[in-house]
Amino acid sequence: MSRFLFFVGLIFMGLGGKLLAQDRQIIPDTVLINGDTLLMLGDSLLIEEPVKEIFWKTGGNYNLNIQQVTLSNWAAGGASSFALNSGVSLFANYKKDKKVWDTQLTINLGFNRQSDRDYQTRKTNDNFVFVSNYGRELSEVYYLSTQIDARTQLLEGFKYSRPSGSENDIRTKISDLLSPGYVQSSTGLNYRKSYEDGSKISVILSPFTGRFTIVMNDSLSNAGAFGVTPGENVRAEAGMSLATSINGFQLMENITWKADLNLFSNYERFGNLVVNFNSVIRMKVNKYISTRIETAIIYDEEVFIKQDNGTSKQAVQLQNLVNFGISLDF
Repeated sequence: MSRFLFFVGLIFMGLGGKLLAQDRQIIPDTVLINGDTLLMLGDSLLIEEPVKEIFWKTGGNYNLNIQQVTLSNWAAGGASSFALNSGVSLFANYKKDKKVWDTQLTINLGFNRQSDRDYQTRKTNDNFVFVSNYGRELSEVYYLSTQIDARTQLLEGFKYSRPSGSENDIRTKISDLLSPGYVQSSTGLNYRKSYEDGSKISVILSPFTGRFTIVMNDSLSNAGAFGVTPGENVRAEAGMSLATSINGFQLMENITWKADLNLFSNYERFGNLVVNFNSVIRMKVNKYISTRIETAIIYDEEVFIKQDNGTSKQAVQLQNLVNFGISLDF
């Protein structure tokens, strides 16, 4: 019996040693060197499992700016007013092997209310821009890309005027949701490069571009607004385009610049350009507060702008906003 117990003891000691060795492999010592964790087993180095590769990068920015002026018995004159401007910018970028897919959505909306005028609340800012670009790598900086650019507004737009001899303002509807709407699809060569400071530049030259002007509002369509044939809802054009974008370019410390320029020329009237330019200069005060200078320039020879004297003519459209308020990155 004593021999039997002796052999059983040897078996359990052997199993225990084996299990202990396994435990040492499963739960090795941990050593921290320069912020990096290394797993050690005796004098041997065990390599951690590879980190899962991330192909998607998403994020955005939200900004809110409010201005209020309240006057009561103010000898210098003036009127009480309230202004609000808000916007959100979202992005989702994908990169795997030789494929890239970048998508951006920007929505801005602003209002101004002034107590001493007819139609006290008026829109000051309204735009919706969606851009999606898919590309296949040809070399380190050149890609074959297809891009869709869609632009419109969310709410009705009005022209305010006061006829001669009248004491009241009148308003005339000049735009609406998808009136106009612009959809541009292009395929061409894309130069894109990223820099160490996080800034990016992209230039797409496309000899194959289709541009569609949409006017869904019946009254504007019947008037032939934005170049559509009276009574029609869509005007289609074929031409070439040049799209350039700069993102995150650092002008100074805490001052960045984002801009995009889109040029389109119809082959039937080659040389006459449709111009869309947007620029945002952001000056960060801290993590939550910033000043934004936003500029938009549009020119389209098919768009006639109604003047105060009642006539309409081709003109450069300009919008400039200076905002100070809350800005949140996510």
